[in-house]
Amino acid sequence: MSTPRTLFVGGGNMATAIIGGCVANGVDPHSILVIEPDDAQRQRLSADLGVSAIAAPGPALSACDTVVWAVKPQVIKEVALSLAAHLPPEALHISVAAGVTSDSLRQWLGTERIVRAMPNTPALVGHGATGLFARAAVSADERQRVDRLLAATGLVLWVEEEADLEAVTAVSGSGPAYFFYIMEAMTDAGEHMGLSRETAQRLAIATCTGAGHLAAQSDDPPAVLRERVTSKGGSTYEALAVMRQRDLSGIMDEAMRACAARAREMGQQFG
Repeated sequence: MSTPRTLFVGGGNMATAIIGGCVANGVDPHSILVIEPDDAQRQRLSADLGVSAIAAPGPALSACDTVVWAVKPQVIKEVALSLAAHLPPEALHISVAAGVTSDSLRQWLGTERIVRAMPNTPALVGHGATGLFARAAVSADERQRVDRLLAATGLVLWVEEEADLEAVTAVSGSGPAYFFYIMEAMTDAGEHMGLSRETAQRLAIATCTGAGHLAAQSDDPPAVLRERVTSKGGSTYEALAVMRQRDLSGIMDEAMRACAARAREMGQQFG
């Protein structure tokens, strides 16, 4: 049996997505250890993924060279301070706690080897988008280790400035909620026009999914794809005209700036 080398602090949805991707890519589940206080979740992780899951820190933590902090921003300070003494000083730390700065993590953990990650929920089905920032002490080999760890969750991109993670949060971290909201609105509108709610919802979801796949596989930007399906004076043109009149672009800009601002506030509040 392998000695655990990767520790996940927290075993919720995001941790499960990353662990599941690792195991699917051939990583030995016995090389992964999870600290998760919830009994039922520990049992699910062990049964479904074959990893070791414990409720509290133990001697095995001293062998872990990679630590993934997958806990809520509200509690990461308390958890980090309680676990820091159990972790090897040379460990690489990866945090998915939204808004919590690497400076705060450095103070709590006593190390410069920190990577911040901003994933999103489609990582649960292998179609996520994750923005990453590394402090200067993180080596090129360690960056590659992070890439391999997150590879199965979807797109992985590095940013050079930590402040850019606030924009990443606004675009992709919170982005799925925007599209879910659009799906809701399209479903409501379809129902108002006479479709059954089930039919409208299935059409809305399939349309959003299909548009995303088409955009991902095309060499052209979304603006060009939009123009190709918009004939002047046609039905699509009329729909987009209403969106322009209501300044949908301005609304999205305002909404995403509010998202980024809140991410900054969370960093100050929980750091």
